[in-house]
Amino acid sequence: MTAPVTAPPSGAPRAGDPRWARPALAGLLLATALFYLWNLSSSGYANSFYSAAVQAGGESWKAFFFGSSDAANSITVDKPPAALWPMALSVRLFGLGSWQILVPEVLMGVGTVAVLYAAVRRRFSPAAGLIAGAVLALTPVAALMFRFNNPDALLALLMTVTVYCVLRALEGARTKWLVWAGVAVGFAFLTKTLQAFLILPPLAVLYAVCAPASVRRRLGQLALAGLAAVVAGGWWVAVVELWPAASRPYVGGSQTNSFLELTFGYNGLGRINGEEAGSVGGGWGESGIGRMFSTSVGGQISWLLPAALILLVAGLVVTWRAGRADTARAAFVAWGGSLLMTAAVFSFMAGIFHEYYTVALAPYIAALIGMGTTVLWEERRSLLAAGTLAGAAAVTSGWAYVLLGRTPDYLPWLRWAVLVCGLVAALGLVLAGRVDRRLALGAAGLGLVAALAGPSAYAASTVGSVHTGSIVTAGPASARGGPGGGGRPGGPDGDGTGERLAGGVGQPPAGAGRTGGRPAGPQGAPPAATAPGGAPGAAVREGGRGGAGGMGGLLGGRSVGSAAEARISADAEDYTWAAAAIGSQNAASYQLATGKPVMAIGGFNGSDPSPTPAAFKAYVAKGAIHWFVASGDGGGQGGPGGGQGGPGGGNAEIATWVEAHFTKVTVDGTTLYDLTDRK
Repeated sequence: MTAPVTAPPSGAPRAGDPRWARPALAGLLLATALFYLWNLSSSGYANSFYSAAVQAGGESWKAFFFGSSDAANSITVDKPPAALWPMALSVRLFGLGSWQILVPEVLMGVGTVAVLYAAVRRRFSPAAGLIAGAVLALTPVAALMFRFNNPDALLALLMTVTVYCVLRALEGARTKWLVWAGVAVGFAFLTKTLQAFLILPPLAVLYAVCAPASVRRRLGQLALAGLAAVVAGGWWVAVVELWPAASRPYVGGSQTNSFLELTFGYNGLGRINGEEAGSVGGGWGESGIGRMFSTSVGGQISWLLPAALILLVAGLVVTWRAGRADTARAAFVAWGGSLLMTAAVFSFMAGIFHEYYTVALAPYIAALIGMGTTVLWEERRSLLAAGTLAGAAAVTSGWAYVLLGRTPDYLPWLRWAVLVCGLVAALGLVLAGRVDRRLALGAAGLGLVAALAGPSAYAASTVGSVHTGSIVTAGPASARGGPGGGGRPGGPDGDGTGERLAGGVGQPPAGAGRTGGRPAGPQGAPPAATAPGGAPGAAVREGGRGGAGGMGGLLGGRSVGSAAEARISADAEDYTWAAAAIGSQNAASYQLATGKPVMAIGGFNGSDPSPTPAAFKAYVAKGAIHWFVASGDGGGQGGPGGGQGGPGGGNAEIATWVEAHFTKVTVDGTTLYDLTDRK
């Protein structure tokens, strides 16, 4: 297994695809789109925190630019806004509804499959590209996140684009493609900050060592790519940091109204060392080398992870004697290095970690499966190559048996079928180079079916289920603690972060008042109250455990009845914010139901220092807020007995002050306080 791969010369793309290649690709992309679109609207607004920000961006261009949680621009989400922009544009074009928000995520999934196919096919074969694309599409966590409105869908697409561009650049030391890779990284930073940089070390080293150019040119090209990344990702950061704080929304998730602090603190080193200011605390699972195979994570991503690692080693062995600039070996290093680097960080990070983060690994695993299986298939006359391919098939079926055994009541026959078929296929693959080609192809096909059966079943279960709230997982309900996914309390992507008030800890923003208080800029009419399925006029029903500001508020907001919706909507145009609610998910639920701006107090988990009690009282004095939504469960982060856990403090003080000074109204079981009617 030491001969070079039979492939085009170094730097040359594969030419002369068979006639079936394009129809097969079209079929793969169409099947992926239909699969991801199936039952899409059942999840309603999915993560209502991000959906509310999308609704705001669909109404206010200022909210669109900053990623504000409401059209009155009180606070941003705790990520940069790139992932919100496609959804907000969709809402601007087609109105507010579940499909308008989630279809862009589906298109990102289809695009990721297409880019992955192009990258793998270009250096190997259409068959390799098709296998890679199918593996990606059927990965359970991919079927979850390409139908959900967290930032991870766009991040996975941009990371795949980055690797593709680097591989194109390696074909002939092409500066243009390396610069495009830098642009992709920059926009990935505007999607989920520092996670975009995880794959940079292996890719930069790969190009510095293997690009077919002089050392000086290679280093110069890398510098240009780095500059492109800084420009593509830094322009928005510069605008936010230079914009006067009093006239922009507060940077959600930061403690000092600074996006740089958010980036390098809570969203940066805090994720590594576990010291995230403003977090709800631990409970993120045991870190270590086995985390990707653990009970909570394994069924999301690890079905083909052992095989990918085996095929990575095999691919490097097969290409070992190739020249320094060989693009086949570079492809294994690029995808394998990205996989190992990202998996290592996920495995050992002590801070916030959630199962759905692992969608970032799906394209890397899929590429290695597609490349490795076809390379070993070409070398199948070698007993070592055939044995390695058979071993990968056997290990995959054995691991699938273990994973399926973790949900014994879910298709109990499937794990035995996968195990038997996988072992039979492995036996056939051992003899693949010594039997009739049709028999060998049959064994290979059986092995592929056995490898994909488990993840396909979990992916199908995912597509057929409802997923709402902040923390979601893929697979059958028995594997994730109930429909929609269980989990620990956290922020909009399970992070436990939240939102802050425009102008920060000090004064309310200029112009906040009863009339004309909405921010300047193009704004359309607020959308009608829309149910998760997109039907106007219906009450919003979000996931989570119902209390306003309790744990349910953290996980998925609360239900909003029609009477409460009507009460909050009445005369809302006379106020900057129709209402204020403690907790971002709670505020999001009322905002999505009414289509009116609702201020989130104290951020997602009550730790944000915005607004201060003084600032909130100033808003009320100006007549900027009509209603205050009280906690529904009398505790947790948002109730009068709670309070902000971060430096800002004040949630309990705000709630107590409102309760003592304003008239209470109970509507649909929800307690409202009229901030224009003092006792």
